[in-house]
Amino acid sequence: MPSGKPSAAATKGATANATKLEFTKEQELTALRDMLLIRRFEEKAGQLYGMGAIGGFCHLYIGQEAVVVGMQMVLKEGDQVITGYRDHGHMLATGMDPKGVMAELTGRRSGYSKGKGGSMHMFSKEKHFYGGHGIVGAQVPLGTGLAFANRYRGNDNVAIAYFGDGAANQGQVYESFNMAELWKLPVVYVIENNRYAMGTAVTRASAQTDFSKRGASFNIPGEQVDGMDVRAVRAAGERAVGWCREGKGPFILEMQTYRYRGHSMSDPAKYRTREEVEKVRHDQDPIEQVRKRLLAAKVDEAELKKIDAEVREIVNDAADFAQHDPEPDVSELYTDVYR
Repeated sequence: MPSGKPSAAATKGATANATKLEFTKEQELTALRDMLLIRRFEEKAGQLYGMGAIGGFCHLYIGQEAVVVGMQMVLKEGDQVITGYRDHGHMLATGMDPKGVMAELTGRRSGYSKGKGGSMHMFSKEKHFYGGHGIVGAQVPLGTGLAFANRYRGNDNVAIAYFGDGAANQGQVYESFNMAELWKLPVVYVIENNRYAMGTAVTRASAQTDFSKRGASFNIPGEQVDGMDVRAVRAAGERAVGWCREGKGPFILEMQTYRYRGHSMSDPAKYRTREEVEKVRHDQDPIEQVRKRLLAAKVDEAELKKIDAEVREIVNDAADFAQHDPEPDVSELYTDVYR
């Protein structure tokens, strides 16, 4: 049975703050390549899952690429990222090796968690990526803790804690909000509102569907952002991260975005129509928006096709590597595991 329709405002995209930064040609090309890497990687992961090469849970990020790519454009070395289980895009955006990510998906020893974490539990201290967390909303207090560490150490690093519209209703989120504002912690809470959480429309699950207002009772400022436009994401990200670096405390960004696939690979997504998905793809696709702007700026289409071909080669190499990498040795069964 369908779970209801998203609000008209959600369908049209964010309107509360439509500020966008104009990109240079180089910035547009960088954004295009980074989003294409995530899109092609996720498409390949979906194929491997269908072939049985990936087991367990697998949540794809297809459609939401502009959010993490736009935010990553405003971060500096030392800033931390933490997210939930729809995490492959965040890993790639922080610069983690596609081979290591794909190897972890297939449970191989060269994976970022030595083949024992799978899709939802990868980490990279070198890239300041702190997971990948399977428990809904668990990353929010952990991200708040990262911000506390920054404040304690007296640096100007900012923690970015991503979570979804479903996780936004979890109690620990509000405990984190209270602590973060009380102690003026440098954390940006990025709510990736893809409109359906696990499968229920936000209009049926949330009394307050403007998630940028979720911090109002804690005096945390927030903005609604068109999460399908990488320029709007970057502009909002600069304001939020700047707020944190100035010592003013936390900031909330509601990214109004959309996932094209089901919640996970086992989700038939019968709670929405095919026409709705296709309309968003046609009108708002984050990659197509950049491609159209580049073509309008007289960039040769052959150059764009070359970028796509290079990205596909990277992803195919990662998939080949992951399928031929050895599985973890039995002696590794209890290493790095808390008991």
